Amino acid sequence: MSASPRPSVRQRRLAAELRRLREERRLTGDDVAAELSWSTAKVSRIENARTGARISDVRRLLRLYQVNGQHHDELIALAEDAAEKGWWEEYRDLIGGYPDFIAMEAEANSIKQWETHTMPGLLQTEEYAREVISGWNAIATIPPREIDRRIEVRMRRQEILRQSPRPAELSVVIDESVLRRRVGGTSVMRGQIEHLLAITELNNVRLRVLPLEGAHPVMEGSFILLEFAPVHDVIFPDVVHTESLAVSHFEDEMTTHMYRLAYQALCDSALDYADSKRFIAASLGLWR
Repeated sequence: MSASPRPSVRQRRLAAELRRLREERRLTGDDVAAELSWSTAKVSRIENARTGARISDVRRLLRLYQVNGQHHDELIALAEDAAEKGWWEEYRDLIGGYPDFIAMEAEANSIKQWETHTMPGLLQTEEYAREVISGWNAIATIPPREIDRRIEVRMRRQEILRQSPRPAELSVVIDESVLRRRVGGTSVMRGQIEHLLAITELNNVRLRVLPLEGAHPVMEGSFILLEFAPVHDVIFPDVVHTESLAVSHFEDEMTTHMYRLAYQALCDSALDYADSKRFIAASLGLWR
């Protein structure tokens, strides 16, 4: 269980921009603290997103940094967004860093995923998700209500693919073995593959299959690359998420670029979108 919530993407964007503005004005944290009658620790907490910045405090900082016009309004809007809690906060008690990942996923503009074992969470049916999540009982006792809550989370995550006005762009490469690996009964697998075919009709979902008989250029486990466009002119680093028995996040540019290259290599070896769809449709024959 997480000891405390990590700051949201919006909070971290705001904190980074406030720090940049201070440095641009050649002010130290001590200078800002003296000007605003704050402690230096408060300035540090705001700039490192260790505490939520009050709108009134952001206004005072922007006044000190002489930020006006559109940039001022955009940063106030970002501060207001950062003050809002996401739906995932009610699931903060889930194990590991899962809610933190959901917070980043919900704000990503583009999601690139390579999946070797199971259907991607954003593309799972409720029945398939229940089988996957219940399987964790093999290594940890999970009460039925906890399983239900985890399924709720997985289904709610999928809303980003249909949200208005900007649905997330999802690009996925799945290994053929995902289509062949039995999860639950035949009806679960057939329903899952039919769902997969239906969801590829969305303009923002692109799905490729890497056949077992084809070249596998990168022998790497499953991963998700989250990419973020600037918001209110503020940049946020891309994030790589890996998940096995534990959850890991990587944000340094060298690592995320390496995974981006790996994903492109997998795309280049996979079937194209049309052939992938025909391949998926043919796999229904496995689950009669």
